[in-house]
Amino acid sequence: MSANKTVFFITGVLVVVLGIFMLIPYLLQIYYQESSHSFLSSAFITIFIGCLLILANLEKNYRLNLQETFLFSTLAWVFVAIFGSLPFIFSTLNLSFSEAFFESMSGITTTGSTVISNLDDAPKSILLWRAIMQWLGGIGIIVMAITVFPLLKVGGMQLFKMESSQDTEKIFPRTAEVAKTIISTYLVLTLLCSIFYWFFGMNIFDSVAHSMTTIATGGFSTHTESIGYFQSPNIEMVATIFIILGSIPFISYLKFLKGNSKVFFQDVQIRGLLYLLIVSVFIMFLYLFFTNSEISLLDRLRISSFNVVSILSGTGYVTDDFGLWGKFSLIFFLFLMFVGGCAGSTTCGIKIFRLQMLFLFIQIQIKKLIYPNSISIVKYNNQKISDNFITSVIIFIFSYLFLFIILAILLSITGLDFLSAVSGAATSISNVGPGLGEMIGPNGNFSQVSDVSKWLLSFGMLLGRLELFAVLVLFFPSFWRN
Repeated sequence: MSANKTVFFITGVLVVVLGIFMLIPYLLQIYYQESSHSFLSSAFITIFIGCLLILANLEKNYRLNLQETFLFSTLAWVFVAIFGSLPFIFSTLNLSFSEAFFESMSGITTTGSTVISNLDDAPKSILLWRAIMQWLGGIGIIVMAITVFPLLKVGGMQLFKMESSQDTEKIFPRTAEVAKTIISTYLVLTLLCSIFYWFFGMNIFDSVAHSMTTIATGGFSTHTESIGYFQSPNIEMVATIFIILGSIPFISYLKFLKGNSKVFFQDVQIRGLLYLLIVSVFIMFLYLFFTNSEISLLDRLRISSFNVVSILSGTGYVTDDFGLWGKFSLIFFLFLMFVGGCAGSTTCGIKIFRLQMLFLFIQIQIKKLIYPNSISIVKYNNQKISDNFITSVIIFIFSYLFLFIILAILLSITGLDFLSAVSGAATSISNVGPGLGEMIGPNGNFSQVSDVSKWLLSFGMLLGRLELFAVLVLFFPSFWRN
C-alpha cells in the first residue's frame, strides 16, 4: 500500500465535499435570477476531479505516516483553495486567476483580505460562497489543531494532544469521532449568532453570511463598509461576543459537554485571552478618551471593545478606519495582529499559550540569575513542561517574526510602500484581513497590489494558517528522503 494514495484519496474526498457545497450558492443564483451559472459549472468540475482522485487511489486500508501527514496538511488546503477559486473565475466579477486564488485562499484560511472593490454590488451567490469558504476553513483548522498539529509537534502544539492520540495511524478514526462533536458545537454557535444578528436588524441573508464568518473569525462581510454598514451597537455587541466564543479552544467545549462545567474558568489559555482583551480594551479606551473628546464614554468603550476583539482574534471586521485615529493606534493594532487567540480555536496568529510560555521562560531565566542553583519545575495547565517544549515554542515565535520580516521585504521589493508592506505581511501571516494605510487599510482592499504581491500574500496566509513548519518542512530535500 502506498501512503501517498491515502493522501490523495482523502484530498479527493475533501474536494468532492467542496464541490457539493458549491451547489448551495447555485440555488441562490436561481433564487435571485442571476444570469451566471458559474457555481454549477464549478461544482461539476470540482466533483469530477475529486471523484477521479478517489477512484485512482482506492485501497483496502488507509494509513498515514508522519511524512504523509505533513504532506496532506498542506496539500488539502492548497487543493481546496485552487478549486474554491473556480466560482470567482467564472463569475461576472472578471477576476484574474491571481485575484481569484487570492480571494479563495483568503477565505479558506479565514484571513478576510479581499480584492473585490464593491461588495454591495457583487452577486449574492459570490458573497455567500465567500462566507461558506471561511466557515469551512474554520471547521478545518479546529479539527487539524486538535488531531493533526499535536502529532506533528509543530511549535508546541503537542501540548494539546488528546488522550488515545499516540500515532498518525489512528488519526482519521479519531478525527471522525472528534469532528462530530466539533461540527455540532460549531453549527449551534453559528445558528445562535445568525438568530441574534437577525433579531437586531440584519436581513436573513446578511445574518446567515455574517454568522458564518463571525464564528470562523474570518471577517468576510457582505458590504464594503463591513459591520460599520449596519450602524448598530447591538450588532457590534453580538459580533464581539461570538468572536470571543470562536476564539476559545473548541476542546474546551468538548470537555464542557463531557461534564467539566468549570473548564472555561480553569483553562490558563482562556484566562490569558480574557486578561489580554480587558487590558487592550482599557488601553484603547484611554487613548480615545484623551484624543477624541467628541465621542461619548459608552461609544468609546464600544468602539474600543469591538475593534480590539476583531483585530486580536484575526477576524478583521471594521466599523471605522482606525488608521485615522493616530500613530499609536497603528502600532497598537499592528502588535495585536501578531497575538491571535487560543490554540484549537478558529483564530490565528502566534497564539496566547505561546506568549504565556515565553513569559514563563523569561521568569525562569530571571530566577536562575538570582538563584543559580535552584531547580524550576514548569507547569502549564497542570501539565509538566520540558525544556525541549519551551525551546520549540521560542523557535516558533522567532521563526514567525523572521518570516514576517522576510515577507515584508519581498512585498516592498514588489513596489508596496513601507506601511502597506509591513502591515500586509502582518495581516497575511497572522490571517487578520485588513492591513494599514490608504491602499489596504480598513477602507481599502488588495485589488491594487501587483499579482506577485498577491501570490506572496497568499503564501503568507497558508504559512500562518498551518503553523509555519507544516508547510516549510516540505521544501527540505531531507524530508522526502526519510
